[in-house]
Amino acid sequence: MNPRKKNSFYKEQYRPQFHFTPEKNWMNDPNGMFYFEGEYHLFYQHNPFGDKWGHMSWGHAVSTDMLHWEHLPIALPEEDGVMIFSGSAVVDWNNSSGFGEGNQPPIVAIYSGRRNFDDRQFQCLAYSNDKGRVWVKYSNNPVLDIESNNFRDPKVFWYKETKKWVMVLALSIERKVQFYGSENLINWDLLSEFGPEGAVEGVWECPDLFQLPVINEEGKKKWVLEVGIGIDSVAGGSGGQYFVGEFDGIMFSPDLNYSDENNIDHIILADRPTHKALEKCNWVDYGKDFYAVVSWSDIPKSDGRRLWLGWMSNWDYAQEVPTAPWRSVMSIPREIRLKKNDQKYFLVQQPVEELKKLRSLILDDSNIDIDEIHSILVSSDLYEMECEIVNPELASLTITFNSTDDEFTSLMIDPQNTKIVFNRENSGIVDFNPTFADQMSACNESLDYSKMKIHVFIDKSSIEIFINDGIIVFTNVIYPTEIQKSIKFSSKGTGIKLSRMSLWKLDSVWKN
Repeated sequence: MNPRKKNSFYKEQYRPQFHFTPEKNWMNDPNGMFYFEGEYHLFYQHNPFGDKWGHMSWGHAVSTDMLHWEHLPIALPEEDGVMIFSGSAVVDWNNSSGFGEGNQPPIVAIYSGRRNFDDRQFQCLAYSNDKGRVWVKYSNNPVLDIESNNFRDPKVFWYKETKKWVMVLALSIERKVQFYGSENLINWDLLSEFGPEGAVEGVWECPDLFQLPVINEEGKKKWVLEVGIGIDSVAGGSGGQYFVGEFDGIMFSPDLNYSDENNIDHIILADRPTHKALEKCNWVDYGKDFYAVVSWSDIPKSDGRRLWLGWMSNWDYAQEVPTAPWRSVMSIPREIRLKKNDQKYFLVQQPVEELKKLRSLILDDSNIDIDEIHSILVSSDLYEMECEIVNPELASLTITFNSTDDEFTSLMIDPQNTKIVFNRENSGIVDFNPTFADQMSACNESLDYSKMKIHVFIDKSSIEIFINDGIIVFTNVIYPTEIQKSIKFSSKGTGIKLSRMSLWKLDSVWKN
């Protein structure tokens, strides 16, 4: 990034220091993420002209480590009355599209075009022959049009068994995902569709489909279909659910029948869902601020990770948050895998290893007794905490992140009710929207509450909490009026011990 711009941006009160944000103006969904020749590319829904949604175009940035980003010019601008909605990008290694020049494979972006005068949505292509710097829109766009106003967010990947590209698309108001196949990225045939299943109150958006290893079953892999839910997710507003199953190049088959008597039927507005019913879905995140998550394509086999990040905001209040001159932030990048508990597969998320480069150790301790209250002083508003909790009596425990005695954010672990509750009602500025201060909770009876791991990242205006190696995650923005000053552990029982406690100050990625 240009040093002059370093000094003019990234020093505002709530500007994140190790999360990606645009220099100014509006941002929402991550788009078109791919890796090529040492660079992670991140595109994103962007309004170049203001700090609220509109004039959707693809902003663009690149990084060698997913932490330090270089801003690049707008990649795909709104033109001729067509906005550039969400989509994906792939390296066309064999030049199946014919867009390539010379020996270098083209990069092909597949995105939803949105015609402004009637909201018609269709799928389009653009390509680059210079490592993603300059993009050319395909002259025969659109390549797929079913005459719908709710047909969007293509995620494309190569399925080697059938030697075809597969496109995953949302039929948003029908609460369905469609699968298309192509040999050249240009001509697409419908293969199958999935849904409605699980939580179907909110519109479906931003699907992703990929195969993951299972941590505790050596050699085992399963397929995961993730779908964004526009409203009425488990924490309220927008969120994401996922399904685990098999994919044969044509059809996705989930392991779990969501109309089984032991699980929910389709959640519909006529019978407004209770939180208990919503809990029976598989939720990507139990916070309010992790939406439109998408994974990077073309990560090298030598790396082998499935990596993703999400938009750290919520459609309930995204256009009202008290930040300027930018609005919205991306989550930290995460590695995702699966774990099997009680005959069911769970998605687990872990912060990427690259984040450790930002650490400076503040505290490393062990065997700390929590009789009633134990406080740890913090002198930074950018920090990472890891602790392991031993709780043989299954007593209630609250972890509080304090700015002042009256301003704090808390996580309450309630083993007796197999529940974890996140609360930001006293976290600082909360009155810009009536839903912002709502409590969030996760119930998981398969968790071992007697031994828990809590991993926390706090930035200027966000907190991300990974519980028991990421089986449960809470991602939330916060707007404290002062810096974080302490971490408090409060117990309502006896016998709780911090068997390990580590605390690191984190560097700003915009540091000169």
